[in-house]
Amino acid sequence: MSSLLPLIQNETIKIWKKKRFLVVLLILSVIIPIFTYAQLTIANNNADKFSDWRTQLQQQITDYENALTSDRLPEEWKKYRRIMIQQLSYYLEHDVNPSSPDAMTFTRGFMSNSVTLFIPLLVLAIASDLISGERSSGTIKMLLTRPVRRWKILFSKLVTMTLYISLTIVSTAGLCYLFSGLFFGYGGAGLPVFTGFIINGAEVDSSFVHPVPQWLYLLLQSGLVWFSAMVVGLLALMVSVLLRSTAASIVTMMASIIAGTILSNMASSWHSAKYLFAVNLQLTGYLDGSPPPIEGMSLLFSLAVLGIWGLIAMIVSFVVFTKQDILN
Repeated sequence: MSSLLPLIQNETIKIWKKKRFLVVLLILSVIIPIFTYAQLTIANNNADKFSDWRTQLQQQITDYENALTSDRLPEEWKKYRRIMIQQLSYYLEHDVNPSSPDAMTFTRGFMSNSVTLFIPLLVLAIASDLISGERSSGTIKMLLTRPVRRWKILFSKLVTMTLYISLTIVSTAGLCYLFSGLFFGYGGAGLPVFTGFIINGAEVDSSFVHPVPQWLYLLLQSGLVWFSAMVVGLLALMVSVLLRSTAASIVTMMASIIAGTILSNMASSWHSAKYLFAVNLQLTGYLDGSPPPIEGMSLLFSLAVLGIWGLIAMIVSFVVFTKQDILN
């Protein structure tokens, strides 16, 4: 263990000196205020149109009901609207505003919407060149000539990657709360959020629904976001080991993530797609009762699929890194 600590410290310093994490913070510091301002504009427009949130929620339900009468609307979209009608009606019956204008609610919405694409891209900024980047610069040869076993070198990179991914998730939630609180106020921590909706086709089973305080919901949500991000990081590490080019590593992972996002929206009838890692990244949707991308998927199923992908990626990374001829 004592031989690992200097390696981990060295890898941490290398990523910090590359300023990758600072770039991530800069991106967050630009993107989050933009989305906050957009959300504020929407809230102000709704305040002008509706007397209170109940009227707005009822109008939203009415709009969904009217959309169901359209023959032009695809059946998949109608299914989504039927589910939303039942969920919104549940919130209305229990006198809880699901979109309360506060920093905690904004943070919850931002984390949920960023789990499949935005946060994975931030992870790629850190993880995609952990090995391939050192090959391109030639520093991997110096590293491997030291009297340290290869698995320890890769393990130190894995630990460092885990640290920076965790910091990315914490920074995202923290900056969301900080910036949005300037516009909406720093309340909403104790607001009840309903979870436990079970989707059966186009019907919603609310027998297991229970309220949790929003701060606890955000912690659960952040944990699921972290798990998704770690699987993306492990896959990026594997690709970085397999490919010599940093550009090829980044493009490969970006293509996989973007393709999975498209499949989640378009391939609901292709049931085999549910075994692809990118289709299962939207773990937070199971908390709020959103319909799964493909029928038959559940939280445990997606966790298992992502866990298997992550485990395979880690095994391949260590086996290939310890066996391949990297020095030539």
